[in-house]
Amino acid sequence: MTTEQPAITAYLKPVCGWSAGVRAVMDKYSLDYEDKDIINNAANYYEMVARSGQPLSPCVVVDGRMLADVSGEEVEAWLADKGYIQQNNLPTPVPIDRACPDELHAAASVTFEE
Repeated sequence: MTTEQPAITAYLKPVCGWSAGVRAVMDKYSLDYEDKDIINNAANYYEMVARSGQPLSPCVVVDGRMLADVSGEEVEAWLADKGYIQQNNLPTPVPIDRACPDELHAAASVTFEE
């Protein structure tokens, strides 16, 4: 297992079940990361699309490797598989494997002109 803190950038929505799951995984393993708001900052959204090649979030970049359109559960499994963390069963304050309710999801949709 690697002992160095990886460089992590996460392209996330402020209110989103998937984004909350990614944040929960980062907190669960005390991983430092840059949280880039793709709803309130158009430049962050366009950067995410350019880097990932697609418009869906969350997207997480770990040491230069893009994980596009992922859940917290998928990020956790990938980090464990690559030796960045030793996976554990500690609880998280939010689910790491699901979207938020439909009304919250609709309210947090990206509406920038492309």
